Amino acid sequence: MLDLWIGNPYTRFVNTPVSSLLDRRVYGMLQVDQLLSLKHGTASRWIDGYTRAGKRYPPVVRVEPTGDEIVTWGEFVETRLLAEYRNAGVSLLRMRPAVDQLRETFHPIYPLAHARPYLDIAGRELVLKVQELVGLDRELQLVVVRNNQVVLAESADKFARAAIFGQKDGVVEMLRPVTEIEEVVMDPLRQFGEPIIADRGVRTEIISEQLRAGESIDSIASLYELSRPLIEAALRYELVRSGIAA
Repeated sequence: MLDLWIGNPYTRFVNTPVSSLLDRRVYGMLQVDQLLSLKHGTASRWIDGYTRAGKRYPPVVRVEPTGDEIVTWGEFVETRLLAEYRNAGVSLLRMRPAVDQLRETFHPIYPLAHARPYLDIAGRELVLKVQELVGLDRELQLVVVRNNQVVLAESADKFARAAIFGQKDGVVEMLRPVTEIEEVVMDPLRQFGEPIIADRGVRTEIISEQLRAGESIDSIASLYELSRPLIEAALRYELVRSGIAA
């Protein structure tokens, strides 16, 4: 039987240590919008909640609003997951009850920044029970049942393929901003979390600037000691980031 805590999970776990990597303060709210191609102000609403017409809407990501404009790596990881659901047709605030329960099950502050809900069979089964308990909208579900097996829903699967999980503790150590472009990652420990070519840590933005300045792809590859395919991957990501490519 699933042991769930119905009270405030923050109260229960206030003295529980968390991963120093997930707690690392990396981005500003506006930067999160830009990195995840979100409309202006979306990250702030998801992460810290908002007020509209005198009514306060709670955050999805944070346990409670803090007013802090700086986003931790753990908060960013979970916002990256939410970004996969942006076109669900259902308000992402409706995911809040499930996230609250998942804090009890997986982690008191960052329940969805770990491998277990995605890669572990027992973890996915726990997610399924939580979804059923809170009546989570189908469009927002993390797992579904197919052929009598609990598997990741399409959006959660896309996020899991974008995540690089640590071998030791299973936390998300790096993220691909675009799942399909495997060579480009965001690493909170390198280049202030900006998108980089994983092999060398060179920012994709700098590579794009070099091309606009008139340098050839081959000369840029030689300058940074990167292969041509890696340079092309960086440029492909920058096109996606600018909205020129889908």
